[in-house]
Amino acid sequence: MTRVLIPVANGSEEMETVILADVLRRASWEVVLAGIQGNGPITASRGVRLVPDEQWEKLDLSTFDMLVLPGGLGGTEALCANDGVQEALRIFNIEELWIGAICAAPLALHKAGVLRKRAFTCYPGTEEKMKRADRSDDPVVVDGHIVTSQGPGTAIPFALKLIKLVDGAAAADKVASGMIY
Repeated sequence: MTRVLIPVANGSEEMETVILADVLRRASWEVVLAGIQGNGPITASRGVRLVPDEQWEKLDLSTFDMLVLPGGLGGTEALCANDGVQEALRIFNIEELWIGAICAAPLALHKAGVLRKRAFTCYPGTEEKMKRADRSDDPVVVDGHIVTSQGPGTAIPFALKLIKLVDGAAAADKVASGMIY
């Protein structure tokens, strides 16, 4: 079973967070929402309160197969500022484990050095903060073990792409069909 870690913080984009967790769990993956700002619920970018499954500091990162970052500018800024998240991104990259980021979250990959010489997409305009003009207009971009996506409206195809990459097209199609997608 694939184990996925989704770090969340105040300001994480709720649609992306919940859609990713939901769709990946429909593939029978174990998904852990990890709060990086202490105990208790977070307040997402549009005011929705979400309760993480675990605290980031209490997790053994070596037990995860995939690290996926939701966007939302406030949440992304927290992911960029969190030394543990930045180190995890570098380790997952070195070990060529799956890394995903959607919306503004590719900024955290950029800060960790994970996007160097890689094709990517992100929320339009976010690439300017990376001082890069080569953002793809594709809704989901795969470059090796790095998968990026544009925003809330691309969260379902992003999650389905992750399933397809790991478990194959039939598994992704089964999940999509069950959601009437």
